Amino acid sequence: MSRSDVAFWSEGDQLRGWFYRPEEKVERYPAIVMAHGFSAVKEQYLDRYAEKFAESGFGVLVFDHGCFGASDGQPRFEVDPERQRRGYKDAISFVQTIDGPDPDRIGIWGTSYSGGHVLVVAAEDRRVKAVVSQVPTISGSKVAVRRSKTPQASYLREQLAKDRTVRVLSNERGYVSVVSRDHDTPCALPGVDSFEYFTTSSTFAPNWNPDVTIRSLELARANEPGAYIRFISPTPLLMLVAEDDHLTPTDLALDAFDRAGEPKALEMLPGGHFEPYTTLFDRSCEAATSWFQKHL
Repeated sequence: MSRSDVAFWSEGDQLRGWFYRPEEKVERYPAIVMAHGFSAVKEQYLDRYAEKFAESGFGVLVFDHGCFGASDGQPRFEVDPERQRRGYKDAISFVQTIDGPDPDRIGIWGTSYSGGHVLVVAAEDRRVKAVVSQVPTISGSKVAVRRSKTPQASYLREQLAKDRTVRVLSNERGYVSVVSRDHDTPCALPGVDSFEYFTTSSTFAPNWNPDVTIRSLELARANEPGAYIRFISPTPLLMLVAEDDHLTPTDLALDAFDRAGEPKALEMLPGGHFEPYTTLFDRSCEAATSWFQKHL
């Protein structure tokens, strides 16, 4: 297995990442395209997944979304789901130009926010031959409704309104913390588990930024990957769902899976949203590897 730095163009910006080549020397091999979730960068555990996939014979492209990590893009640290999905499609095009990967055997993997992205991309892009969606975002509007009665949500709605005015008059962006140690402090991803995951993983991911634009929250509320799920078939879909996920709610993921067509498979994981990266890494990685081996 070897890893090299790569870059490709998307939305007029260069997106940067790593390409892993499998150790076994074959003329053509299947490939997997991967990116991280809301505000996260490739160093936050995605290298572990990519290494395992490459050891199993896959070429793997891991990249940072535009505006984040090593990738270019303005405004910095704005999470734009549609822009990120176009980044996935451009990443697929890039992999098809690399010597080694079979352009007709490309799968996509996403987690959390990008777990939702891959549902949309698989529904829209038939170059995708298999998809793995881990603890996916399904409905921004439904999550927003569930959080709407909290004092933090009221404060963020006020900030969103002010931010729209500032953007119109000055083209400047306001920012909000991704996570917070204090339960009462408004942030993009509330919860002690969110705070622990990001603060722990940031120690080996210096490119991660603790803030995102306030507009990112507005875009998140309109993000509806679940609306696309019935259009994924006949592309094979594996969904990994955490049993106690408050960030991307378990019930929304299970309802979406029920609406998906065949072929599909569901892997239920104990614990919350972040366990697949840490304590359940082996299990989540093995499930994804088996799915890609079967369908690529």
